[in-house]
Amino acid sequence: MTEQVKNSSAVLLHFSLMLEDGSVAESTKNSGKPALFRLGDNSLSPELESQLIGLKVGDKHRFTLQPEDAFGSNNPDLVQFFTRKDFAHTGVPDPGAIILFTAMDGSEMPGLIREVACDSITVDFNHPLAGHPVTFDVEIVEIDPQVRESESKNADIAG
Repeated sequence: MTEQVKNSSAVLLHFSLMLEDGSVAESTKNSGKPALFRLGDNSLSPELESQLIGLKVGDKHRFTLQPEDAFGSNNPDLVQFFTRKDFAHTGVPDPGAIILFTAMDGSEMPGLIREVACDSITVDFNHPLAGHPVTFDVEIVEIDPQVRESESKNADIAG
């Protein structure tokens, strides 16, 4: 059993993600289901991982990450302009709508409709939290849970 979070740990944790005004953007506590992350797989920023390293089961930790260390800064290149003709098959969306767009490689990207003008529709492909510092409240539920599950399965098989 791993006693503390390390560089390659799988970590089961509850988290709340808060914006500058204190509003909660996301929380696993609402669903009652903690999130599982594996450190070192590039799914988390190095700064976020560094805040988790050394924590133990039951530890609670609050920290703030600047935009460049969390969801990135707003990139003006990710704001695209379309014509109404581009939406001929789906209909013109309302500002504030989030629509999935298919990229050249076939992957899907969500885009936020920022503005609908006479013949131009502005779509923002930045992450909705890009450009914002965010505060995390985390609580470590379990460290390397998959390792323990496989160890217990092996014990059952051997037993």
